[in-house]
Amino acid sequence: QAQLVESGGGLVQPGGSLRLSCTASGSSFSSYAVAWYRQAPGKQREFVAIESSGGDTNYSDSVKGRFTISRDNAKNTVYLQMNSLKAEDTAVYYCNLRRLSMTYWGKGTLVTVSS
Repeated sequence: QAQLVESGGGLVQPGGSLRLSCTASGSSFSSYAVAWYRQAPGKQREFVAIESSGGDTNYSDSVKGRFTISRDNAKNTVYLQMNSLKAEDTAVYYCNLRRLSMTYWGKGTLVTVSS
């Protein structure tokens, strides 16, 4: 069973950048699809980005062109590079690993975009 730990959240001004990291315990990390979700205050959790085990990526329309998901299988780590941040990007960001019927979640890291 994989355990996920996110890091890299914090307070950033509009227009700024942050890079989130998520490190997984366990083996076979490269065989999982990795994804980021977020949940803003008072809203439902929403999809942000995903990278398949084969390297294909997909993004929500709201972050496309600003965020980049990547992975380092040697480090069991997935990243989310966030540029041109907006106030509406403020949320708790969650890392997700999935393969077949298995899915694992981290506890989240808070990103606050404010001047």
